Amino acid sequence: MNKTIKSSSSTGSKKQLSSGGQVQSLNRALILMQWLSKASMGLNLSEISGSVGLPVSTVHRLLNSLRQSGFVDYDEQQALWSIGVNAFIVGNAYLNKRDFVSQSRPYMKQLVTLTGETSNMAILEGDSHIFVAQVECSEVMRMVVRLGSRGAVHASGVGKALLSALPEKEVMAIIQRTGLPVLTPKTITSPKAFSNELELIRQRGYAIDDEEQTLGLRCIAANIYDENSEAIGAVSISGPAVRITNERISELSAVLMDIVNQITYSIGGSKP
Repeated sequence: MNKTIKSSSSTGSKKQLSSGGQVQSLNRALILMQWLSKASMGLNLSEISGSVGLPVSTVHRLLNSLRQSGFVDYDEQQALWSIGVNAFIVGNAYLNKRDFVSQSRPYMKQLVTLTGETSNMAILEGDSHIFVAQVECSEVMRMVVRLGSRGAVHASGVGKALLSALPEKEVMAIIQRTGLPVLTPKTITSPKAFSNELELIRQRGYAIDDEEQTLGLRCIAANIYDENSEAIGAVSISGPAVRITNERISELSAVLMDIVNQITYSIGGSKP
């Protein structure tokens, strides 16, 4: 009878180890894809191994499994690994779920035509914003961001616009976790000054990144709202400070506000 008990316990333990191993492999595979998504030109095996802190043999095994499923690609001539098409398909499904992103694109194109500057859309995710759509202008000097990339909410137009729609308590909690790190000499680093900035945004309806994230770059952003009058995203226009001058901000912000209001109306939303 004792043998039967030991045998049963051993089997259960092996199943747990197997399950735990599968979960660990899955987590590691996801980490590998996250690293590859940041490298547009691809990474070699040793670079990936060093980045994630895993043995080369383990990384190679996981990459080959992901390659068979189409989630990563391998360039045999250059010996570089990169993100695969199936990762794009899965990731793009998120945007399909967020219908307002695709519905907003025609309006963003119109915004670019009217202003001559690049338009971006971002959503708030945790303590940062994530870019989910972009329509580039035709200027040689223009802002280009990678879709899916994150940004600092305290120093960007879209980030400040999204924060302005949150209760003060939530905003302060985010600031306590992230701080207000200096990105340029113009970055707002005082909690009191930042709180005043958000109140100004609420009053006028749009946010300005006045070279607070990158010197020489200005951005104007405003929120779009759902049927509950909750901000679900922010749309911006961005460009060099030599084009988005102080004299043009009034004109450009009026165009932006009109477009975001149209987007809000088109998706059945309402402004607060």
